[in-house]
Amino acid sequence: MLALIRILLLVIGLIVVCVFASIYSMLRPFHRNNVYTTAKYLGKFSKIVGLDVEVRIPDSVKNVGPAVYVANHQNVWDLFTVSGAVQPNTVSVGKTSLKWIPFFGQMYWLTGNILIDRNNTSKALNTITVTAKKIRERKISIWLFPEGTRSGGRGLLPFKTGAFRTAIKADVPIVPACVSNCHNVIKLNRWNNGKTIIEFLDPIYTTDTSKENIRRITNSTHDLMAKKIEQLNIEVGTELPSVNKNSK
Repeated sequence: MLALIRILLLVIGLIVVCVFASIYSMLRPFHRNNVYTTAKYLGKFSKIVGLDVEVRIPDSVKNVGPAVYVANHQNVWDLFTVSGAVQPNTVSVGKTSLKWIPFFGQMYWLTGNILIDRNNTSKALNTITVTAKKIRERKISIWLFPEGTRSGGRGLLPFKTGAFRTAIKADVPIVPACVSNCHNVIKLNRWNNGKTIIEFLDPIYTTDTSKENIRRITNSTHDLMAKKIEQLNIEVGTELPSVNKNSK
């Protein structure tokens, strides 16, 4: 019964937020804070599933300005956990197919997120240039999942280099956001589903555009995040997933 009530609340609440966010966004189309405002409401939904989310932001990140945030991507619950950590003036990059999801897709597009066609390599490469240009011109930050897909309990998957190339091209820092394990943690029939910690790491600065440096930064960021996620998992008492350290 508890699970059914929660599912109904999540579905109805998500539709309401999507509709109001879409209307609100039409009043100020693609404003750089539309995503932040909407994300704060979505982040509150974690309480519905009985999950306490703690966001830790070091002083070095609070006033960092435009940046490329990179976070681990676990499952569908990220919508209600990671959303609470989205910073002001930040948008995300997602697949073009998202816009066809009823209510959510229209909200995702209207709030100003960037949509890319991942099946078209040339368009995907051009997106890096376009995104970097938007970061510089609009003074916005970008939130990306460098794994490229949900890990689903497989640990931190290999990182793709797109997020890091975007940061270097835009001349902004990379800011890792580490989320403790949520896989198989949330049970809708259980009243209390424990705690999730999202911790930002210090910004990483680099201007070297060489392929070797991009690979090095990608791999070193992966390792930093993997170690921090393991620490967070121990702190919240969740099962430790295996960590894959090989980047693509």
